[in-house]
Amino acid sequence: MSISISSGFDSGNIRVLSIADTPAGVRAVLEIVTDHQSDFYQWFHFRLANAAGREVELAIVNAAGSAYPDGWAGYSARVSEDRDNWVQADTSYADGMLTIRLEPDSNAVWIAYFAPYSMERHHDLIAWAATQPGVEHRELGLTLDGQPLDLLTIGDGPKQIWLYARQHPGETMAQWWMEGALERLCDEEDAVARLLRRQATIHLIPNMNPDGSRRGHLRTNAVGVNLNREWHEPTAERSPEVLMARNAMDETGVDFAMDVHGDEAIPAVFIAGFEGIPSITDRQVALYHRYRDTLAARTPDFQTRLGYPVAGAGKANLSMSTNQLAERFGAVAMTLEMPFKDNDDLPDADFGWSPARSIQLAKDCLAVLAEMIEDI
Repeated sequence: MSISISSGFDSGNIRVLSIADTPAGVRAVLEIVTDHQSDFYQWFHFRLANAAGREVELAIVNAAGSAYPDGWAGYSARVSEDRDNWVQADTSYADGMLTIRLEPDSNAVWIAYFAPYSMERHHDLIAWAATQPGVEHRELGLTLDGQPLDLLTIGDGPKQIWLYARQHPGETMAQWWMEGALERLCDEEDAVARLLRRQATIHLIPNMNPDGSRRGHLRTNAVGVNLNREWHEPTAERSPEVLMARNAMDETGVDFAMDVHGDEAIPAVFIAGFEGIPSITDRQVALYHRYRDTLAARTPDFQTRLGYPVAGAGKANLSMSTNQLAERFGAVAMTLEMPFKDNDDLPDADFGWSPARSIQLAKDCLAVLAEMIEDI
């Protein structure tokens, strides 16, 4: 049987340049496809077929030109034969080429930049959550590709909490995090959930970028726009997702906001804040630091040593959601980043950073929020 590589499915992305037999097995030369109307690329997701028992070498030859080439060193691709369990593959990066080696047991195996979170799973998550007691579902509107932008609201307390994920669609760990958050918040026997639902109204957008997610993009929506650079003046033509979300936030106000992401290069979990906004207050900073430091004490999967440079006074980029919401509402806002690599302080040789760890981190994040909710 001839080896086949395909990506014509939800979130698929790869271009096949050649497939050839070698003395050891088979070698495929591949390219990652850029986001539509954009130069961004790094996300890949494809199926390898008819290769059971053969040594396969997959060479991605345009890795050096990707959005974050520093992300390849120390990185391992994820591979799955059942699409539920994703393990790290033998992966190396040299001379601008990312090489993945495997010898599958099955004639159908999937390879991805990180464990995918499909739009079908998204709809299953929305369907489940919307039927849980005390959960309200609202469709904010439609994207440029005609997909719904979903909002879930839980609780009836006075504090307005906004949690939103996957502005950058290739950062799928962000929606695994959302799944964990919803699992905890919908558990009526969970003390953290009960306290939060009494003290706050929690608004969750599990996927801010459905179009990019389905198209197999790394960072942009259907027309090549980076949504996390649109929050100062979103438009229906370029960034309806942000426009719909920000309008909904204007209706409720925002006391606390977390924008959930993944980082390609830094092998750690960290948060970034809103330092540098024009109207920053000592109260905002103190609560941000309290949240960060409490989370670091609660879970070894979070740390404070590594992260992004802090903006100087008055230098914050207000086109980014965390800065915009902190400035617009006086909110305690933050960007949570999880790695595509692993948490090097607590590595897992089999799975690396994983969906399970993303789910657990969400539950830990909510526990810290519950400890602070009266003061936010």
